[in-house]
Amino acid sequence: MSDDVGGRLRALRTLRGISQRELAKRCGVTHSSLSLIEQGKVSPSVSSLKKILDAIPISVGDFFTMDLQSRNQVFYAADELADIGSGDVIYKLVGANRASRALSFMIETYPAGSDTGREMIAHQGEEAGVILEGEIEITIGAESRVLGPGEAYYFDTNVPHRFRNPGRTACRLVSCCTPAKTF
Repeated sequence: MSDDVGGRLRALRTLRGISQRELAKRCGVTHSSLSLIEQGKVSPSVSSLKKILDAIPISVGDFFTMDLQSRNQVFYAADELADIGSGDVIYKLVGANRASRALSFMIETYPAGSDTGREMIAHQGEEAGVILEGEIEITIGAESRVLGPGEAYYFDTNVPHRFRNPGRTACRLVSCCTPAKTF
């Protein structure tokens, strides 16, 4: 067995939100035995480990192959969000440092009177967003609409589109598009 069965078990139990006492009760192992296993002071037999894992539930194979450590940054402070906007428009991209991003998730800010440019934008994928504050005029193909707080959009980005803030205050929205844009 792996040298760190106890550490893996503790991480998995914590990840699943199960207390040590609850897991001990579920699998019929004493709390002190489970504690000693998690501390690495006792190595469980294969049958004991299976009994514990059945109570989580997870197979022995999945237990040893499950990646319990994230290799990528997971949490971001506000000042760690990359600004990939241009002109007055601010696009704060979450996860810009992730090489294998599958989507672009952003907090967008459009000051009063700003826009994405005179030219319509088109690219493969989809985009969705929710307006948090202010208002934004979105033109998608021949359709145009002004959206306010709580309103949302979702469209195929291969249709030419443009964003413009016609209001007197800044507009903030959260958006997501696929595939991930490379900036």
